[in-house]
Amino acid sequence: MPFDQAEFKIRCEWGEQGIRQLAPISEVVVIVDVLSFSTCVEIATSRGAKVFPYRWKDESALKYAQSIQAELASFERRTDSPSLAPSSLLNLSPQSRLVLPSPNGASLSLLTGKTVTIAGCLRNCRAVASWLSSCETVAVIPAGERWPDNSLRPALEDWIGAGAILNYLQGSLSPEAEAAVASFQHYQGSGHRLHQCSSGKELIAKGFAQDVELVAELNVSDCVPVLTNAAYYIKNKVPQAIALTGIPERGI
Repeated sequence: MPFDQAEFKIRCEWGEQGIRQLAPISEVVVIVDVLSFSTCVEIATSRGAKVFPYRWKDESALKYAQSIQAELASFERRTDSPSLAPSSLLNLSPQSRLVLPSPNGASLSLLTGKTVTIAGCLRNCRAVASWLSSCETVAVIPAGERWPDNSLRPALEDWIGAGAILNYLQGSLSPEAEAAVASFQHYQGSGHRLHQCSSGKELIAKGFAQDVELVAELNVSDCVPVLTNAAYYIKNKVPQAIALTGIPERGI
């Protein structure tokens, strides 16, 4: 099909339709929802937690959490209890079980079927790329946000995050993947751009500037969360010498 980028080893496409086109023909799918699902998953799993993605923010989420003996993250972004604010997960206890409802990153995670699925962000981009180095075909999916009419809003932070992972991968890149890499390379060293993009400005206006700082940190984690039996957790860490060679960057 013309939209599946099948002639390339490394692929990239937006959102739900990207999953539907690329997941069935790819060995691994990487979900990139920088602000903030995939960053939350990285922070939580790096602390030993399991994260169960859930699509709906309604009563069914609580019932699901209760059925698997897990804590439900707050529907509202907050810092005093687990939520979609990355800063709220910094002190998460090891062995925690957390249901994380998200209409973007969580929804996409649940659409990949039997394809191996990873959560990637700026914080773990090089570690994710190292994990993927032996894979034959890879699809990197920037999640994007939603307009009020529920249509996809391509989000700069997810495009940069996808490009950050793709930047470290070897093999034939689709034109879409090359464009994401170019975007990452253009903005690398300009972390203030995440403060100025639509999603960043929205969070700062709501009092979550710390979250924007957290998501902008580059290559500070060797955690690679893999979706297994409905939950993200660390199956195995990338060796520090491989994932974080040299001095890690501290922001895009």
